[in-house]
Amino acid sequence: MHRIGFLLVDGFQIMALATQSVFEYANLVAGEPFYQIDNFSPDGGEVRSSLGMAVGSRPLRGAIAVDTWMVAGVNNPLDSATPDKVLAFLRRASTRARRVAGICTGGFVLAEAGLLAHRRATTHWAYGREMERRFPDVRVEEDRIYVVDGSIWTSAGMTAGLDLALAMVEKDLGADAARSVAHKLVMHQRRAGGQSQHSEMLELSAKSDRIQNALTYARQNLNRTLTVEELAESVHMSARQFSRVFSQETGQSPAKAVERLRLEAARLMIEQSRHPLEIIARETGFRDRRHMREAFLRGMGLPPQAVRREARTGDRDMSLQES
Repeated sequence: MHRIGFLLVDGFQIMALATQSVFEYANLVAGEPFYQIDNFSPDGGEVRSSLGMAVGSRPLRGAIAVDTWMVAGVNNPLDSATPDKVLAFLRRASTRARRVAGICTGGFVLAEAGLLAHRRATTHWAYGREMERRFPDVRVEEDRIYVVDGSIWTSAGMTAGLDLALAMVEKDLGADAARSVAHKLVMHQRRAGGQSQHSEMLELSAKSDRIQNALTYARQNLNRTLTVEELAESVHMSARQFSRVFSQETGQSPAKAVERLRLEAARLMIEQSRHPLEIIARETGFRDRRHMREAFLRGMGLPPQAVRREARTGDRDMSLQES
């Protein structure tokens, strides 16, 4: 049996506990209690989350034979100080446990304990630069869902912790078990660790349903030529009114927004598939491979080949570290 300890302090982000469902359903898939989960805190007893909900916990002094430590983050790591006893405990635990993970801003706790020194790590995108500033010896990869460096795991914010937990299940029980858990939890897919934290649909953040519907229409039809007239017609607006309202709500023109959506779709296909670049360009609506390359250089500062090479290198490194 693999014992998983969740290390909580007052003000912990409640979303961290959602990852426990991944291990719960892994037990159901395995048909046996493969994982045992316990909550721990510096002194035991009730610990209050950022939402104010109290959760029972065991004291750290009673934590023995824990295979995996999951360190929960807080809403704002800049406003909280990690107790010294927690940092000292993690330093000791890291030499005994098989792995230690920081969920969201829990990565700051690992960095304070010195566990991320000279390692690759990630955290919530809003605090990536701050982690770099505070801990210059950490190789922060701020636009990653999760990062595995040896026995140390870190994830981006909130739901990325589910992807990290699912990756642990895949390592422990295999890919079929992880897929079954994802299916039971109605997770669309297990996102790869190297996937970006950002979504252009969220970045554009239209204020009205009409413009949001137009963006959805565009994303569903990226393999076609999309004109302003067609987008406007899809939401029953004139082209002139649509362009004006679209720019007001998103801060950019419809043509620029469509290019960003094409770029995101192409990047995901490059990172997650082995399709030739010519096919990816066609499927995401670029005129040809050269046109796609120009868009990548404008939007990302890298050509598509470099993005694919980087994704494959990251996957290979992760496989070596997990083996």
